[in-house]
Amino acid sequence: HPCRTRRCCCCLLLLLVLSLSPQFLSQQLQSIYDNPRDVILLLRDDGTYLARSQRQEEVLGRKVPADRQAMLSAAAAVQGSYGPVRGPDGIQRLYAWSRVHDFPILVSTGLDSQAVHDPLNQAIAQKPDGIVIGGWNPNVAKIQLKKATKEGITLVAWHATPVPGQMKDYNIFYNVTSDTMEVAKTAALYAVAKSEGKAKVLIFTDSLYQIALDKANMMKDVIGQCKECKVVEFIDTPLADTSNRMPSMTFSLLQKYNDDFQYSLAINDLYFDFMAPALQTAGKGGANAPFNISAGDGSVTAYQRIRSQKSQTATVPEPLKLHGWQLVDELNRSFAGQGPSGYVTPVHLVTKENIDADGGKNNEFDPGNDYQGHYKAIWGVK
Repeated sequence: HPCRTRRCCCCLLLLLVLSLSPQFLSQQLQSIYDNPRDVILLLRDDGTYLARSQRQEEVLGRKVPADRQAMLSAAAAVQGSYGPVRGPDGIQRLYAWSRVHDFPILVSTGLDSQAVHDPLNQAIAQKPDGIVIGGWNPNVAKIQLKKATKEGITLVAWHATPVPGQMKDYNIFYNVTSDTMEVAKTAALYAVAKSEGKAKVLIFTDSLYQIALDKANMMKDVIGQCKECKVVEFIDTPLADTSNRMPSMTFSLLQKYNDDFQYSLAINDLYFDFMAPALQTAGKGGANAPFNISAGDGSVTAYQRIRSQKSQTATVPEPLKLHGWQLVDELNRSFAGQGPSGYVTPVHLVTKENIDADGGKNNEFDPGNDYQGHYKAIWGVK
């Protein structure tokens, strides 16, 4: 911190180094995945193990095998998957990995492939007409999905990837999901509009999930196109640990940025579940700044906060019931020899002004366009 006197000018630079033992890191990872058949790895970007939730002593100081070096390339994507492969304990797992934003560290999670595949294998063995893949990437079960296709089973998906539409690589007839980039864009544009083009924004994301990082970058780009707006900070913090991190982080951000902490844009309502009480304790938020806007989810607690003006201004929810009806319709289309509908739910921004519309009285987004009646008419049922 610079200080001046009559005779001298002095400058003092402080560097704080925090050291965490591998044992401590391993214990923290175990608290996330306590099943010994699942594992979390923390790696340097050269592949050296920093910590492992299980049997850490067998790998500490070593590097991951050469056949996994592709994920360590500087040109590689920020996220990927591989497997099934066997770990040092002999368990065959399916792995997904992600780079930690702005740090030379990778996080890799491995799930017991038997636990992942058994339910799908059991479903295929029953020889159903169709199977719905709910919320997981089909890349982890390519062999099983090929088998299902050979058996003549129609595959549809919900949230298999961030992009709606057919997934021909996996013979998935249609993937039902909202357009996540439009969701992110709408949330950011609302901050621009509400601030009359002068928003100072903090963005919250979790780089463990590619979809979350993509949404956050879209919001960052939108704010960047606003001449008098500013991204104050881009914050990468895990969704899985929001209950522990967000209260203290909120106090720190208020102290750090003061009046520049005007808007929060988050990829999910969950961040605000634990930010809102901290803002209330600090005498901030409520119906005033910082204004919190979520690009996704539309949880019951988010609706309640928006309605009561308790530190959330808006959310962009998904119509889960409508998605369920659409999945049934896509199956029926396939059974009838027709192509997929191509329907993508329009983005819906919920604020205090429209919160009671389209299912909002029940704290959910359920479009009031009689979609159930229209689907029944298409199917010829009453």
